[in-house]
Amino acid sequence: MNLLPVCLANTGSTIGIMIAYVVVFGLLIYFLSVRPNNKRQKKLDAMVAGLEIGDSILTASGFYGVVVDITNDVVVVEFGSDRHCRIPMQKTAIVSVEKATTDEA
Repeated sequence: MNLLPVCLANTGSTIGIMIAYVVVFGLLIYFLSVRPNNKRQKKLDAMVAGLEIGDSILTASGFYGVVVDITNDVVVVEFGSDRHCRIPMQKTAIVSVEKATTDEA
């Protein structure tokens, strides 16, 4: 007769420990995975929002080019040294932006 209350007491503490583990691992995943990803995305969004004509960019496919025209979601990029290859692409395809330098000297 005394075994029943003891088993229920152990089950309650076991469930509490399992809930604590789930909370700890959830926080660990958030701080190691989700939070840095959100920071990286905000930085990329700010970089693309500051995009100007003449900036050099790197696309997600690995092409380097120069921005020729900008609309809401589309950027026209000029590729190659002959300057005859102009391709429209979405702003989400931009991975890196290098600001154009102006020589005022």
